[in-house]
This record gives sequence, structure tokens and C-alpha cells, in this order.
Amino acid sequence: MEHHVYFWLKAERNNESDRAVFEKGIEGLCQSPNIESSHWGIPAATAERPVTDHSFGYAISLKFASMESHDRYQEGDEIHDAFINDFKDWWEKVLVMDVA
Repeated sequence: MEHHVYFWLKAERNNESDRAVFEKGIEGLCQSPNIESSHWGIPAATAERPVTDHSFGYAISLKFASMESHDRYQEGDEIHDAFINDFKDWWEKVLVMDVA
């Protein structure tokens, strides 16, 4: 299954220095042993169309080998928990979309 997370950083965190710290945090998050593969980035410079949304600051796409590995990631994964604790006050909005 795939776990897609979109982040909108608070205005006061949307600066070069804080973005570098957040990116390092994402890179650390992707080291969780529960994750099979990962990719993260910023909105692509695609054309504006009615069906595209470029308003988010960062997106993470995580692939899990099973629903069980996803559940372990969500409940008790120290790396995931640390990322949330370190950055939960940094984002204005988070949107999660999971795909089976």
C-alpha cells in the first residue's frame, strides 16, 4: 500500500533555513525500517490546470510491503513519532491519502 502525505508549512516556517531543517527531518523519517520505499519533494512545475493543486509545500510518498508494516509505522514507530513531535507545530495543514 502507498501512503501519501501533503504538508502546508506555517508562514513563519516557510523560509530557507527552516525548510532545510524540515527536509532533513523528512530524510530521517524515510529511514524507518517499516518503509519499503519512499520519495519526497515539492510541487512540480507543471502547468496550472483546474485539476492540479500546487498549494502544498512538501509531499511524501511512502510504500509499505503490507498493511501490517503500515500499521507498525503508525503505531509505535519511533522514527515516525519523533518526526511528528519535532514538526507538528510547523505545519498549517496536513493531508493524508492512502492507496491500496
